[in-house]
Amino acid sequence: MRTAALALAALFAAGPALAATPVTLKADTVDADGMVTLADLFDGAGQAGQVRLAARPGQTVSLDARIVQQIAWRSGLEWANAEGVKRILVRGPAQGPAAIAGAPAGNVEVLTYARSLAAGEIVQPQDLVFAKMAAAPADAATDAEQVIGLAARRPLRAGAAVQARDVAAAQVVKPGELITVTYEDTGISLAMQAKALAGGAAGEPISVQNPASKKILQAVVTGPGQAVVGPAADQLRSLRSTRIALR
Repeated sequence: MRTAALALAALFAAGPALAATPVTLKADTVDADGMVTLADLFDGAGQAGQVRLAARPGQTVSLDARIVQQIAWRSGLEWANAEGVKRILVRGPAQGPAAIAGAPAGNVEVLTYARSLAAGEIVQPQDLVFAKMAAAPADAATDAEQVIGLAARRPLRAGAAVQARDVAAAQVVKPGELITVTYEDTGISLAMQAKALAGGAAGEPISVQNPASKKILQAVVTGPGQAVVGPAADQLRSLRSTRIALR
């Protein structure tokens, strides 16, 4: 047991024997054979470029930048990630202008939809791909992380440029749903069932109605079927206003 524990500790502590080689993330990360390697992501990877990171089952694959950074380090490469990249989107070699129907030839790299999405669908990493276009919309999303996990506001067409107005936070409360509304203040905690008069995502304000008294209250959604009123709601509304002002 002691031998196994020491071996496991050695494995986690393992790192490059020499100083790591600095590398930079490529502006266009393309995988040619369906298996993403360090060479597909970094300039100057050298022999370590043969290290495999993930399979690309579809048109694109999204990789966690933190995990990639750790694997690169164990392989003798140092990626500083000064830009604070969170996810790396890797596309196949055919995902150029000809691969996206209706995309005009151009020199601007634009994030587009790899498939059509229905209203309400959640955007997944494989639903996004970069393509060349003549021009980018004014509110074009420049980072896949901005839209992954959000819901389509309306039907979205494959090949269309991704725009900020296309998506919104997924609703966790639906109009007409009975939800639990909580009030907390200075040691007092009360909960009641109320009817949501509008749908909302986490952090969004909605109106709710007490089914017994018919009184309407202003609440803030905190999760699926959950909302708060009172001081907690005021604090969440203040935080949301601050975030919007900083955008």
